[in-house]
Order: sequence, then C-alpha cells, then structure tokens
Amino acid sequence: MTTTPQHALPSGFTAQSTATEVLAGIDLGGKTAIVTGGYSGLGIETVAALAAAGARVVVPARRPEAAWAALDARGLTAVEVEALDLADLVSVRAFAERFVATGRSVDILINNAAIMASAEARVGDGWESQFATNHLGHYVLTNLLWPALTAAEGARVVALSSTGHKLSGIRFDDPDFSSGYDKWQAYGQAKTANSLFAVHLDALGADSGVRAFAVHPGGIMTELQRHLPRTEMIAAGWMTEDGTVNPLFKSPEQGAATSTWAATSPMLDGMGGVYCEDCDIAEPTVAGSATARISGVDAHAIDPDAAARLWAFSAELTGVNAFA
Repeated sequence: MTTTPQHALPSGFTAQSTATEVLAGIDLGGKTAIVTGGYSGLGIETVAALAAAGARVVVPARRPEAAWAALDARGLTAVEVEALDLADLVSVRAFAERFVATGRSVDILINNAAIMASAEARVGDGWESQFATNHLGHYVLTNLLWPALTAAEGARVVALSSTGHKLSGIRFDDPDFSSGYDKWQAYGQAKTANSLFAVHLDALGADSGVRAFAVHPGGIMTELQRHLPRTEMIAAGWMTEDGTVNPLFKSPEQGAATSTWAATSPMLDGMGGVYCEDCDIAEPTVAGSATARISGVDAHAIDPDAAARLWAFSAELTGVNAFA
C-alpha cells in the first residue's frame, strides 16, 4: 500500500456538484451499498443516487417505520430497511450478524448517520452520546461487517466527518466530558474520530482491497440541526430571522455528492485514508489563512499515530476488533 497524498487531484467536480452528477456514467448494477441514516437529509439523497445508478441499497435505521415512510414517499420502494440503533451496540451487533448471515458482500458502506450538538447524554457504558453514536457505533458496525466487506471486490467505506473536526481533537484523558460538558467540543471530538477512523481503517484494510475515506459534506440545513435552537442558528449566521437559509449552504443533493463521489469514483481506485470535501481530496489546513476555519483538514484529524491510538482505544471500549 502507498500513502495517498492529502492534496486535491483535481477531480473536475465542484462544491455545487450533486450526487447524481458525480455518478453520471457509473454503473452500480450488482453492487450492494449500506447507508446508515439513509432516510433523511444527506442520507436519503445518497440512497436515491446510488439506487438510480443500479445499486441494491440497505438502510439501517433507528426508526424503521419512519424510514419506510420517507423512502416510499421518494419512490425508493426497492430499498431495504433494517433496524439498527448506533447508540446501542447490542442493536448494532444484531444488524451486522443478520446481514453477514445472508452471505451477501458489501461493496459500499457509508457511515452517514450522526447527531450534532445534542444535550449531554450517556449511552452504553456511560459514554458521551455524540462520540458513542457518531464514532463507536460505526466503528463496531464496520468491524462486524468486515467479512462482507472483504468478500466484495474493491469495497469502500466512507465516514462522514465535518469541518466540526476543527473544534476538538480526541480527548483521550476525558473523552466523556466528566469534567464539564460542551456540546460543540463533543461534536468536534466525534467528527475528528470519524476522520481518524478512516485513516486507520484504510491502513488496516488496504491489503484486503478495502479502502476508506473521510468526508466533509459541507454546510447543509437538514435534520442534523434538530438539537439547535433557532436563535443559535440565527446568531451563527446559518439563517436569517425570517428563516432564510444562508445562501452559502449547499442543498442536500449537493451535500450528498462528496460521500457518493468518495464511494464510487474510479479516480480514487488504489487510494484511501484521506479527508475529502467538495468532491475532491481536501487540502491540509494552512494555519492563519482566511479559510482555515471553514475548509481544509487540520493535522490532528489525519494524524496516523492518533488514528492508531483511537482504534486501540475504541477496541478496548467496545471489545470489538476485526484485526485482533
């Protein structure tokens, strides 16, 4: 395996490209994709694009009834829905075991589901809920699906990170915020974890033909903001008093494009372990630049030593490690 440079290709796509556009000419017939949270926001746009390109799509959902209703409303009646709650590792294990037992391979796994800036909550063994849901749940899911991923030819795993990674590295000494909770630092830690997960998964899985990518989808107004009061979003400049969304935000169709591109683009064959944004490999952050807070990837989110440490820490917390 060779290390993929953390630099733009360039891909030929832009921040305005949609998931449908990046899939133009790509035939996913005969391939199976799993998209967590694939029934709202970016997730349902990702599912729609993959299905239109011929993929068989499975959507693991915490609320299966809501997922069926949302997918049916979009005419996505062939999409499979299965119960899975990322905050409950018993549920994660049950889903993975059911899927692996079918004997099917997984060509594309998009770890899309997330919570953001939620009130302090504990799940599992007292874990902070954003770290546990956004990272640990997907960490366990991917490890337990490993037999199905390696059974495919050239499988890809996409972890949805965010520019939120700039808010915090991994707090190895206090990941659960026992010394005082900050909802945005907790979100930042979880998004850094998503990026580091892709870095180390790629290092572990490349020899088996499985490559991994982290993705920042961009700013998009979706259900991800459900925990935020309207006044906070107005103060942040995300919307105006009358509810008009900041024109710099992407549409959900545009927001789904980078993860779809990372999951399917032939340009990325033989590559992996990088952080992507705007349908391309992102550039490393230039400290002090005008765009440092809103684009690029900070060094702490792609550091291979931190990625290996997080993997070992996650294995210790969950008791799951496909590579042990």
